Amino acid sequence: MRLPRPGLPRLRPPSGPDARAEWTVGVAFIVAFLAGIALLVLYVAGGQTQVEGVLLMLALGGIGVAIVVWGQELIPDVEGVEPRGTLESPPGEDDLSDHAVREGITRRHALLGLAVTGFAGLAAALAVPVFSLGPAPGRSLFETPWRRGLRLVGLDNQPVHADQLPIGGMLTVFPEGAPGSSDGQAVLIHVEPGLLALPGDGGAGAPNGYVCFSKKCTHAGCPVGLYRASDHQLVCPCHQSTFDVLHGAVPVFGPAVRPLPQLPIQQQPDGTFVASEGFPAPVGPSFWDVHSGEGA
Repeated sequence: MRLPRPGLPRLRPPSGPDARAEWTVGVAFIVAFLAGIALLVLYVAGGQTQVEGVLLMLALGGIGVAIVVWGQELIPDVEGVEPRGTLESPPGEDDLSDHAVREGITRRHALLGLAVTGFAGLAAALAVPVFSLGPAPGRSLFETPWRRGLRLVGLDNQPVHADQLPIGGMLTVFPEGAPGSSDGQAVLIHVEPGLLALPGDGGAGAPNGYVCFSKKCTHAGCPVGLYRASDHQLVCPCHQSTFDVLHGAVPVFGPAVRPLPQLPIQQQPDGTFVASEGFPAPVGPSFWDVHSGEGA
C-alpha cells in the first residue's frame, strides 16, 4: 500500500456549482480590472467617447456581476442546529479536516485577491474625471491684472476722467493695458463725499467721492451692472444680490455673502485715476480659501 507523502495535502481542481460560481466571480473581477485599465489608457491617449462608455460599463458591470454571484452562490444561507459532541476529532479525520480547511482558505484568498484587482481597475476608471479637472489654479484665484500705478481705462483702453462721471453716475473700468479683462473689470461710482462710510481705511482709496469696486458678483461671478443711484446700491441682475455702496459694497439682499472688493484709487492732477494697489481680497465667487466677510 502506497502511503501519502508528508506535507500539504494535494488540492484537487474544484468542481460542481460552487466551482462554476467561483470561476464566474474571478472572470468578472478580471474583466473589471482590464476594462478599467483600458479606459484610463484610452483617455490618456486621446479618448473616444463611445469606447470609453463601453469600457466603463464593463468595469462597473464586472464588479456588479462578481458581487451578485458571490453573494448568491458562494455565501452559505443555511440555518441548522448542530449537537455539541466531543471536542477532539476522531482518529483518522485530522488529514481530511486539514485538507478541507486549507482548500477553503486558498480558494477564498484567491477570490479576495481578484476582488482587490477588480476594484483597482475601477479606481483606474474613476481616475479619468480627475484628469479632466485640469491643472490646479494655484494663486491665480487671488490675483487680478490690477497693480499699483495702473490707470483706470475704458473698454477702448483710454483713461477715464473725473468729468465723465457726475454724481450718481457709474462707469465700467479696467486696468490700463487689459481692457475687457474678466477679473479686472470694476465699477467706478461717484457719490457725495460726505455720505461715504467705508470700513477700515477704505475712505483713503475713494478720493472726492469716487469709489471703485470689483464688478464680479461674489455669489456666482455675474457682472454687477445695475446701479440704483437713489439708494446707492449695486444690483446683480442674475440673482438680485444687492450691495450697499456707501458702506463698502456689503451685501444687503440676495444670496451673496461677501462684499465686493474695493479697489483703492487716487485721482491725478489731470483728472484721471490710478490704482493705489490691487484688490485687497479675491474677486468673484467664494471658494475653499475664502470665507464670509474675509479677504485672503
